[in-house]
Amino acid sequence: MLCHIPSTHHFPPAMGAALQECRGAALLPRSCCSHRRITSSHAELARCKMTLTTTPAASVAQAFFCLLLCVPWGSSCPPSCQCTERAGAKAVLCSSRHLEEIPKDIPKDAVFLKLDANSITRIPSNAFRHLSHLEELDLSRNAIEKIDRAAFKGVAAGLRTLDLSSNRIRSIPKEALLALNAKLRLANNPWHCECALQEVLWEARLDPDSVQDITCHTAPREEYVGKPLLQVLDAGVNFCSVRQRTTDVAMFITMFGWFAMVIVYVICYVRHNREDTCKHVEYLKSLPSTQGHAETTSTAL
Repeated sequence: MLCHIPSTHHFPPAMGAALQECRGAALLPRSCCSHRRITSSHAELARCKMTLTTTPAASVAQAFFCLLLCVPWGSSCPPSCQCTERAGAKAVLCSSRHLEEIPKDIPKDAVFLKLDANSITRIPSNAFRHLSHLEELDLSRNAIEKIDRAAFKGVAAGLRTLDLSSNRIRSIPKEALLALNAKLRLANNPWHCECALQEVLWEARLDPDSVQDITCHTAPREEYVGKPLLQVLDAGVNFCSVRQRTTDVAMFITMFGWFAMVIVYVICYVRHNREDTCKHVEYLKSLPSTQGHAETTSTAL
């Protein structure tokens, strides 16, 4: 069985250079194509080239069967990325590739995934669900504005590092981060300081080297703008209590509105019944005089 010679970028430099010598041939025996059995020996590669079929018709037939039966070693790599090995684990490098969304065909055995320095604007739900082996995820230096609640569903258990620094994130659902055991980098984003961000700061595992760079781009009070969130909280500010007070005021206004409506309804009901009662009383008062007039008339007759 023959198969197409693989791309040399999957091999070390020395082996890739040796394989390049075989580029003049279209097909090599499967034993020469195997990732595990391939050799960098020039003599071995020369021997492989000698086994090529030179008959054109046979070559076409062999190429057809290779297309159907030859199985590529390892998992596929996105065309805009580079897949390498790092400490024996699969690393997918997609840095600075002008990506506007997360690639769909990331290998399932990826352990390290770098998507930094792109133009990604959103992390949708289940974006990494098939990457059960993922441990490090770098999404820094993008244009991310929105992160769905289930964005990291499927990788929460194994993820160790998540870098979301230097994006355009103003707020984030706390459910998206608090389920993670990963160390988070959230610095250099235009954060709106609120209760959800405060809860993330208290409960999530933040990278201590970058926590001071989480600053308030906007806040309920102007005096907090431009200050590190940690500094604001250390001063005794509690954004969650502010939200609770706002909620209490809203509930009070709502209850007062319902109470006022009930009072108005009761007043209208009483006034309407009073008018009906007065009409009925007047009617009853008119009944005796009418009956007496009738009796007088009958006596006269």
